[in-house]
Amino acid sequence: MNDWTSGYVAEIGYTYDFFHAMTPTRMGLAALSKGVQHPFGRETFSYCELGCGQGFTANVIAAANPHIDVHAMDFNPAHIAEARALAEQGGVQNVHFYERSFADFAGSPGLPSEFDVIALHGILSWVSRDNQRLVYDFIAKHLKPGGVVYASFNTQPGWAAAMPMRRILTDHAERGTGPLEKRIDDAIAFAETLRKSGADFFANNPDQVTRLTKMRAMPRNYLAHEFFNKDWTPFHFADVAADMGQAKLDYLGAANLLDQMDELCMSKAQLEILDNECDQVRRESLRDVMLNEQFRADLFVKGGVPFTERGAVGAWFATPFALARRYSTGPVKMTWRGLEVDMAGLDYDPVLQKLSEGPATVRDLLAQGLFGAMQWADITRMMKYLVGAGFIVPCLPLDGIAERSEGCRQFNLAVCKQSEETQKLSFLASPVTGGGVAVDRMEQLFLLARSEGHETPESWALFAWQILAPQGQRLEQDGKVLETAEENIAVLQVRAQSFAARRVRILEQLGISLQPIATAQEASVASSAAA
Repeated sequence: MNDWTSGYVAEIGYTYDFFHAMTPTRMGLAALSKGVQHPFGRETFSYCELGCGQGFTANVIAAANPHIDVHAMDFNPAHIAEARALAEQGGVQNVHFYERSFADFAGSPGLPSEFDVIALHGILSWVSRDNQRLVYDFIAKHLKPGGVVYASFNTQPGWAAAMPMRRILTDHAERGTGPLEKRIDDAIAFAETLRKSGADFFANNPDQVTRLTKMRAMPRNYLAHEFFNKDWTPFHFADVAADMGQAKLDYLGAANLLDQMDELCMSKAQLEILDNECDQVRRESLRDVMLNEQFRADLFVKGGVPFTERGAVGAWFATPFALARRYSTGPVKMTWRGLEVDMAGLDYDPVLQKLSEGPATVRDLLAQGLFGAMQWADITRMMKYLVGAGFIVPCLPLDGIAERSEGCRQFNLAVCKQSEETQKLSFLASPVTGGGVAVDRMEQLFLLARSEGHETPESWALFAWQILAPQGQRLEQDGKVLETAEENIAVLQVRAQSFAARRVRILEQLGISLQPIATAQEASVASSAAA
């Protein structure tokens, strides 16, 4: 082990995910939902990510928010090299990446002395206690009053049953030889052998059998960073809240809006217990026990200032929303914590139909009478639910959309060009939402085809095949690899037609197009006609 890693996995790079909860517009809505003023609506503000991994989330946020000064650090030089390369390729000038440890980051040349937002996704659970103290010290010294911290971490009691199996896996991998990926495979195989031997642990903990089965199919770079670090700490929420408290931060609320809506997944008896608990930290601890929580994503605030009732309503009025997925009509249902939930009794159809035409503020929707006779509490509850269910997304103001659109176009073009060789990047930046939108490799190739003048789904499919075929890459259908060109092209054409019919319009409403603004609308008309 190299000393500079401090026990953290460096042999395998981390994944290239985009974490939606770290999007400024989403954090702003989560804070507004709790009635707390926040920095996310300012014309300019500073954003710091600690432990940014490959830096993809920081790059997307910077590309979609040119008014934000983004700074991100990671100790792994390979991560930072790749993050900087993507920023340069995508023309992102408002992001700054630092190859630093937590111990020396604060002294980096050019680093602002204070930040409005500090974000750390999953860092606390995977670093040593000494590094945790350095993180909290940085937050205490460099978060502005009124600033917000986003922190996600593994949680007890949800991980309690898994801890023995995790120890077996890591001990076996540590004793093994060869590359880490091989040692992970060997460790999983050994745990499976142990299970088949009739070990009572697995017999008495069937959830861990399911976990072990799922692990066999998980990407090894994810498992390396999730399970095989030297340090791995599932926290009790009260302990994290206490450490944040030492840095002068108070708990603001859950970053995920559905986690602010306990009525969706709890019994009346559970809700009564929570309602009777006046201590916010203890309330969250009890909630974790009720849900057997294993992962939290939380917001903390330094000197939070509550909205007045009038101020909160005004902030809601001014918030724009956009449709995030195709909607025709019918119930909006979802599975949340193992339960199928919906918003029975609230008529969301007029709102979703209107948003299918393009983004609109709550004020616009109210002015057109689209909420009917709903009470204000039901209006905000419905909008939170629709965001949490993935049907709508909060947006940036319309001002500045032209600059954001061109910046996102350049960045997204750089991402899509990489899809000619790899599928590792699967999100594009939206100038409308200020965040990332999932777009898989084939869809990125179709967007590239459109940007190069191909107007029909059939031509998009041929364009994609001409990239895949020379690399020896083939598609699968029903678990079978398609060998002939005709079979592959036929499947690509079906996917391209579905993309034209179901995705192009939504992506363009979210500002995602590789074409200059002047030609994007013409292409949209052509693809709609072809579909």
